[in-house]
Amino acid sequence: MTQRISLTRYLIEKQRGHEGQLAGQGAIPPQLRLLLEVVARACKSISLAVTKGALGGVLGTAESENVQGEIQKKLDIIANEVLIEANEWGGHLAAMASEEMEGIYVVPNRYPQGEYLLMFDPLDGSSNIDVNVSIGTIFSVLLKSPEGPAVSEQDFLQPGTQQVAAGYCLYGPQTTLVLTLGEGVAMFTLDREQGSFVLTQENVRVPEDTQEFAVNMSNMRHWDEPVKRYIDECLQGKDGPRSKDFNMRWIASMVADVHRILTRGGVFMYPWDKREPEKPGKLRLMYEANPMGWLIEQAGGAATDGKQRILDIQPTKLHQRVAVFLGSKNEVERATRYHSEAA
Repeated sequence: MTQRISLTRYLIEKQRGHEGQLAGQGAIPPQLRLLLEVVARACKSISLAVTKGALGGVLGTAESENVQGEIQKKLDIIANEVLIEANEWGGHLAAMASEEMEGIYVVPNRYPQGEYLLMFDPLDGSSNIDVNVSIGTIFSVLLKSPEGPAVSEQDFLQPGTQQVAAGYCLYGPQTTLVLTLGEGVAMFTLDREQGSFVLTQENVRVPEDTQEFAVNMSNMRHWDEPVKRYIDECLQGKDGPRSKDFNMRWIASMVADVHRILTRGGVFMYPWDKREPEKPGKLRLMYEANPMGWLIEQAGGAATDGKQRILDIQPTKLHQRVAVFLGSKNEVERATRYHSEAA
């Protein structure tokens, strides 16, 4: 019988690589290991709340709005509180930032202050909560600047290339944790009987070519011409310039759509559109695009905003939005090339 490797053991082995002769990009210090274990425990708590659904009184709206002006679901608030409470006392973090909060949350000075910054979308795909469709938590970890003891919003404004860990937890038929430490992508499945995440796949790879795309087609009339061109060619199938048929998939939960791409390939698109022309996109750079873009790149895919690599974008504000094209490398490069040709 193949020996089962828990997330804790996996991270301990990475820590040993940091401390020993094999220190490399995927090796981590003990503080980062402990931080990731705390995030994983928080995700287990959120998974339990999601599983209870109506029995736990967590469905429906909370009659409040987040900083984005979006109506919050009860589970949005619960997930946000779980992540904050789980991480504020461990001594690994200096501060946190959430898609649900306007400003940063500095770890109270009654706790030891760590050297890491945690960013998260506590519950991605909120529109799917009440209809029992897969949702998830996205997280990203940065190193705090060593200059000065005080933590500010400016510390968080680092490009995606500076991430030291990123991942998501998908709450579906199985609860799956997907993680990168900068040296490939690993997937862990929650064993509910044992209460631990178990390694189920290493070295996840996204095929360079695909015949599947994910986009909200109801917005087509609002798209820019390069996006219309790309999708129109896909829809023409074998009779068009692509000479192959495409399938469309859209779950309206970025975690679920990206998980499908990591599992079998595809391209995910959330482009700029004319409904809000002053905004460069819909998705959040810091909480969604950067961690997901890094995961996809680490699996051999690509991620751009239609013009440049997502991870190279220098953030200017905490809740910055961005257009997103990510997934199978050749398809993302084609969509990006159509933008440059139009320009």
